[in-house]
Amino acid sequence: MADDSPARPDPPGPPDRPDPPGRARFTAAATRRAVAEIAARAGLDDAGAVLVKRTVNAVYRLPRAGAIVRITGSAAMTHRVAKVVRVAGWLADRHAPAVRLMPGVPAPVEAGGFVATVWVDATPTGASPAGPPPRAGDLAALLRALHALDPPRPPLPRWDPLDDVRRRLSDAESLPGADRRFLERMTERVTAALGTVRYALPTAVVHGDAHLGNLIRAADGRVLMCDFDATSVGPAEWDLVPVAVGRVRFGHDPRAHRDLAREYGFDVTAWEGFAVLRAVRELKLVTSVLPVLASSTTVAAQFRIRIDSLRYRDADARWSPYR
Repeated sequence: MADDSPARPDPPGPPDRPDPPGRARFTAAATRRAVAEIAARAGLDDAGAVLVKRTVNAVYRLPRAGAIVRITGSAAMTHRVAKVVRVAGWLADRHAPAVRLMPGVPAPVEAGGFVATVWVDATPTGASPAGPPPRAGDLAALLRALHALDPPRPPLPRWDPLDDVRRRLSDAESLPGADRRFLERMTERVTAALGTVRYALPTAVVHGDAHLGNLIRAADGRVLMCDFDATSVGPAEWDLVPVAVGRVRFGHDPRAHRDLAREYGFDVTAWEGFAVLRAVRELKLVTSVLPVLASSTTVAAQFRIRIDSLRYRDADARWSPYR
């Protein structure tokens, strides 16, 4: 996104007031209660449930049930869950290498005020390692296969990468006014820049968040894709952006991007539209946690680092994963 103006703080605006204070919604206690309710309804044993992560979503492993419970963290994002269920079914029908919903369990399921899905645990506790962690070459192969599939019917949503940014802004938890104004203005600028992009690759079904963290080495050795929240029909270039941005923002091994570009057959960083899609990706990486800012002090601290690097146009600032 072209913007050669000097970095500067936000101009003076209305008094800086945070959003109305409220009780943190997405706590470990609240999500664990939801897991217990989901397990009881589905007849699954939730004894010894393990919290795998709790950021944008909460993910629990139920070792005795061989299941993974994935809970959506924002009411503004629950509209995507029905699509996730449909994508999972479509991929299963095509025997695509992807995680599978747990048979016999309603999908999606509501509990404790949250919406969740339950998945077969591809790496059950106690299973022997079936190979090395997934690599960029695995991601390239999976993306080529996904992009070659005919889109499902009825059609998936069209790619709109900033829709979730706007929705999360509407559901932000304890967001200071100056930060809200900055993010709203940046969203407008990025939206305008997206309208100027001319794509080189075909339109396809895109995963939407294609990075190595969304690949799983299953117990049988296969590499599976997971996390279909952002799956849509859009430019194939978008699925090549996360690894490239991961190199510059998170300090990931540069070989991952080089391997992905070589194995897929396209270097997204050498394409003229990359700067705009990088800006989109970074804005999404900053705003993904807005609905849970008050629920985690570590998430809030990393959010501050990320938004300040955007505010002062520090393109080289290193970020850490939200935890």
